[in-house]
Amino acid sequence: MKRFTNLFLELDRTTKTNDKVALLKAYFLSAPDEDKLWALALFTGRRPPRKIKTAQIQEWAIEQAHIPMWLFRESYGSVGDLAETISLILPANTSTAEKTLSEWFAYFTQLNKATDEEKKQLIIAAWKQLSTYETFVFNKLLMGSFRIGVSQTLVVRAIGEVSELSSAVVSHRVMGQWDPYLTSYKELIYGENSADTTSKPYPFYLAYGLEGKLEGLGKPEDWFAEWKWDGIRSQVIVRNNELYIWSRGEELVTDKFPELESLKTQLPSGTVLDGEIVCYENDRPLPFNILQTRIGRKNVTKKILTEAPVAFIAYDVMEYEGHDVRQKPQEERRKILEELFDQTEIKGAFKISPLLTFHEWDDLKNLHLQSREHAAEGFMIKRKQAHYLTGRKKGDWWKWKVDPLSIDAVLVYAQKGSGRRAELYTDYTFAVWENDKLIPFAKAYSGLTDAEIREVDRYIKQNTIEKFGPVRTVKPQLVFEIGFEGINESSRHKSGIAVRFPRILNWRKDKKLEEADTLDNLKGILKAYK
Repeated sequence: MKRFTNLFLELDRTTKTNDKVALLKAYFLSAPDEDKLWALALFTGRRPPRKIKTAQIQEWAIEQAHIPMWLFRESYGSVGDLAETISLILPANTSTAEKTLSEWFAYFTQLNKATDEEKKQLIIAAWKQLSTYETFVFNKLLMGSFRIGVSQTLVVRAIGEVSELSSAVVSHRVMGQWDPYLTSYKELIYGENSADTTSKPYPFYLAYGLEGKLEGLGKPEDWFAEWKWDGIRSQVIVRNNELYIWSRGEELVTDKFPELESLKTQLPSGTVLDGEIVCYENDRPLPFNILQTRIGRKNVTKKILTEAPVAFIAYDVMEYEGHDVRQKPQEERRKILEELFDQTEIKGAFKISPLLTFHEWDDLKNLHLQSREHAAEGFMIKRKQAHYLTGRKKGDWWKWKVDPLSIDAVLVYAQKGSGRRAELYTDYTFAVWENDKLIPFAKAYSGLTDAEIREVDRYIKQNTIEKFGPVRTVKPQLVFEIGFEGINESSRHKSGIAVRFPRILNWRKDKKLEEADTLDNLKGILKAYK
């Protein structure tokens, strides 16, 4: 546990990619295989569920710390993270246990079948064996709030370098369904057949945002262009006459989209397609917020199927007739995809992303202005000779998104961040005017420089009006330009509007409070967007 805690803290203290990879490599070289497996499970989002209530953990911590509730609340409000708050208020231990990460996960299994009193004794006993930092990590794992600033791509790269396997092989082996309780690190990473299971997806190829002008890409005839759809990036796999649908987040979502079940019979066995799941009706993709009504639902009702029907828009093929075709040129893979689509007798929810016709780059620039009219986010631009690569690579796949929609809004609420920003207010809520009232409409926490964050943090601390747990009501004065990708009506928000991917574009120090935009301005954007 000490080794993993040190890794957790060191990763949290750096933003440099090479430093993070070096830290991960050192861990995977020195940790026992059982700990490596659990670390990999955590980094890939496979934390087993815990049958325990956060309120109980909080109650037991207050009891052990011998402090009143009001002091705990003040502490929590200051720290902003429950797991860290508990670790700081508990009495410090003079000696700590030497349990490994895997041994602590074995300890966790006792909680699932324990009574409340037994859970209390087990958790208190654990707290008494851990240092303050180890308790912090233990609490994170216990309460399901384990997050760390390292991508799966970096973890795969580190394991690849220490195991002398390619990143593509490692990435393939850690994808899919595997249980850290039922496998071993060696079986997962070095097993000869670990990449050959029927349902196993391929690693996704990710595009970079277009850099510079289109003319910098060379000749237009060397490139394909197609609309960039706003949905769930997915792989459709048909092998041994079985259908598997994987999201880019490595979640098996086959059962969540019964409309796509027909792909099992439409596509020949030994086919893997890359594409986007979108809500689709009347030959047109629907806004992403409609698709959101299906995300996270355990049961897909007839009502949902009617109100939010989906389709799979394919734009690439990764496996054909049981053979990996990722090393074939994009142009050749496109022909295979079109042949597969043409052979399909009943298309139904199976679509193919159309290629756009253009002869000069100016043609494409003019088409780009029509993106929102086609319910698209912009373009994907792909070199005709490109192979299907692994991860985010520059050069052959580019995404050219439309400029974000934007509105000038007022900062009204703030909350502290986490990790290296745990002492700074970095999570903000913004509002627009409705008559003489400010109506909250969006939260955002990205877009400011470190210097601007510190300046905003000072303002918040000096201009707090009220406290609600970790949230601060701020004296309205600061105006920011908030960008977002989409906008829709929403009965769940007081403003009646929900925006997609909000972030801070600019700090409008040139604007006074009264000059911020209104709810009518937002509704005007909504009307135009529709």
